[in-house]
This record gives sequence, structure tokens and C-alpha cells, in this order.
Amino acid sequence: MKKEEFAVIFTGGKQYKVSEGGLVSIEKITGEYKKGDKIVFDKVMLVDDGKDTTIGTPYIKGAAVAAEIVDIGRSRKVMVVKYKQKSRYLKRNGHRQPFFKVKIISIK
Repeated sequence: MKKEEFAVIFTGGKQYKVSEGGLVSIEKITGEYKKGDKIVFDKVMLVDDGKDTTIGTPYIKGAAVAAEIVDIGRSRKVMVVKYKQKSRYLKRNGHRQPFFKVKIISIK
């Protein structure tokens, strides 16, 4: 594998630029997963191997990116505040977004 090779995948409503051996923090995927599980992303939008670039419409048929779950966790707390002045209205709420940290194994 060349260092220039990368792909753009679509998962969790977002697009991620990934390369082999890289770590990416993605949105949590529905289903039962644990550390060490293998995941295959089949929604590959772009593949570039350093010489040729393949762009999908919207996805590339037959292309896949294999990954392994390294960590499962929740990100830092985001405070949500609703406030209306002069009316004694104040609501506070916290949210921690779950995530998967995955290591990219191969781009096919």
C-alpha cells in the first residue's frame, strides 16, 4: 500500500477521509458491537491510489473499507442551556454523544 492511498466513506450521516492504518472516530453504529469486532463500510464515495481516482455516483460498486473497532465510548459532555430573561426560565441539560474509534485495516 502506498502512503497516498485514501478513500472517502459515508457512515452515520457524515463523510470521513480514511487511509490504511489510520484511526477515525465515527458515529455509533446500531447493533451489538464490542472492541475487536471487524466492520466493513460498503458506502465508499471516492478511492484514490495516488495515480487513479475513482468517484462514485453516489457510491462505488464493489468497493469496501475494512476496519476494526479499537474503542467504544462517549465524547465530552456538551451543555445545552435554554434561558429566557426576565421570566425566571432556565433549563440546563447535558449530552454525551456515543462514538466508535476504528482502525482502518484495508481499502479494496
